Amino acid sequence: MRIVIIVLLLAVAINALAAGYSFITDPSGSGVKTSVEILRFSPFHDFFIPGLVLFCVNGLMNVFAAICLVSGWRHAYLFVMIQGLLLTGWIIIQVVMLYQFNVLHAVFAALGMFLVFTGLYMYNRNPKGLTVRNVLSDNTN
Repeated sequence: MRIVIIVLLLAVAINALAAGYSFITDPSGSGVKTSVEILRFSPFHDFFIPGLVLFCVNGLMNVFAAICLVSGWRHAYLFVMIQGLLLTGWIIIQVVMLYQFNVLHAVFAALGMFLVFTGLYMYNRNPKGLTVRNVLSDNTN
């Protein structure tokens, strides 16, 4: 299960880093073939701030969560749960601000909820966290 979570965290991170970087470097959104027109109901006039948040919260922090799992950090699964909450929250806020909903919103919201529940389950399964011994013996999977 740990490997599945790591792969999902990195998949979300790669997507968020690429899109966030594109929005930061080109706030018009043309780099990802979108228009600032979709922001008309939001407090933003371009994609710079949303791109920065996307890059940091769903990009860098997911990479960090994956590194925590790989390295066996004691509270890694709690961080996975938090990342799931942040991803789900990001999607909810995006849908509310844009007045739009599409299949990718559903996919990423489901992924976020999966991270929440698996992070919580895995942490409760081993509340003392990962240790070098159980990482090497793979007892947490």
